[in-house]
Amino acid sequence: MFIILHYSSVYIHALFSVFFVLLLQAPPKKTKFGPLADEDRIFTNLYGRHDWRLKGALKRGDWYKTKEILLKGVDWIINEIKVSGLRGRGGAGFPTGMKWSFMNKPSDGRPKYLVVNADEGEPGTCKDREIMRHDPHKLVEGCLVAGRAMGARAAYIYIRGEFYNESSNLQVAINEAYAAGLIGRNACGSGYDFDVYVMRGAGAYICGEETALIESIEGKQGKPRVFGCPTTVANVETVSVAPTICRRGGTWFAGFGRERNSGTKLFNISGHVNNPCTVEEEMSIPMKELIERHAGGIRGGWDNLLAVIPGGSSTPLIPKDVCAEVLMDFDGLIQAQTGLGTAALIVMDKSTDVIRAIARLIEFYKHESCGQCTPCREGVDWMNKMMWRFVRGDAQSSEIDMIWELSKQIEGHTICALGDGAAWPVQGLIRHLRPVMESRIAEFQQKKQARA
Repeated sequence: MFIILHYSSVYIHALFSVFFVLLLQAPPKKTKFGPLADEDRIFTNLYGRHDWRLKGALKRGDWYKTKEILLKGVDWIINEIKVSGLRGRGGAGFPTGMKWSFMNKPSDGRPKYLVVNADEGEPGTCKDREIMRHDPHKLVEGCLVAGRAMGARAAYIYIRGEFYNESSNLQVAINEAYAAGLIGRNACGSGYDFDVYVMRGAGAYICGEETALIESIEGKQGKPRVFGCPTTVANVETVSVAPTICRRGGTWFAGFGRERNSGTKLFNISGHVNNPCTVEEEMSIPMKELIERHAGGIRGGWDNLLAVIPGGSSTPLIPKDVCAEVLMDFDGLIQAQTGLGTAALIVMDKSTDVIRAIARLIEFYKHESCGQCTPCREGVDWMNKMMWRFVRGDAQSSEIDMIWELSKQIEGHTICALGDGAAWPVQGLIRHLRPVMESRIAEFQQKKQARA
């Protein structure tokens, strides 16, 4: 009995010893994010300083061991994407590996397709066009790897009609890839057949919505539909990073940013900054550091900042005090009652007529509504009329609560997210800058009384 107890105590002591050794060896939890080292950048020709054609792309490491990636098979590719923690870079942030795996089912006889959303029609967002203009082979190779993961036979890249130079460069890159045997029949010598096509849109913002985009490719009106088909729609940036993740490993990519917010990310910074730019940075970098390090800071200094729209025009603005602390990732911005969206920062200093700025965005969403859903068709039209009255101050204070309620009747009640995108800018304005609206109304009333 004594011997059994003695051995048990020795065993328990050994377990505790191992546990404490592992605890001491565990790496400390990462608390600082950014700046990104040059060797960790995926987009190495973002500014077009090097040759964007196949010869230059090969020198920068594109198409390296792509055949080996394809031959490792569907499960291996999807697993690496899942391990990387990559989430969609088009705005929704859905886990990419999971999304791609939905297509990886036994064939029912119908062909499968990958559609790449290169419409990029949202104000303030211009990251994907830099990839297509200066690093198009990243996208073409990404289509091949993503298509293999889904078992797709072809990729259709739906590009915004106004992007003439981008579509031209992309088509040249596709032609080069065909000529080199990298895509087409027996792509990269892997035994896998895969075609890539460019489809130019007619400029409608609504075609950035997935089902409307598919309708447009099929030659129909660009209106969202409820029922899908065996097609996966992915963002340009999401697809373009896939080959690098497969080459360098999902764990490498997952080493950047916070948990659930991993990887590197392209950020657009426009508006009242000294150096507007598009830059690749680590996810979860603080907004203030991102702006000051890469965009030269706010025009007139940080204290001159009024607000920032952090993720393209459809995300709610946040004021200076929130901007000073918030981290640029999905969870950090949701916690701040806004969103990462496309990671396109629109910076507004104190010279901005912020009511007019939001009114102009609502006018855009009214113009781009396809008119299919009543809440969007009618509601955004009413919001537009009310916002321009707020610009003048020709309104009652009670109407601020009225337009808030109107935005809530639009949000979440439409087939696609355009209704949400139209509602959120108004909600952000009221949530953080309601006193500015009330002051404008009071000034108008005082002038009106003085004239009387």
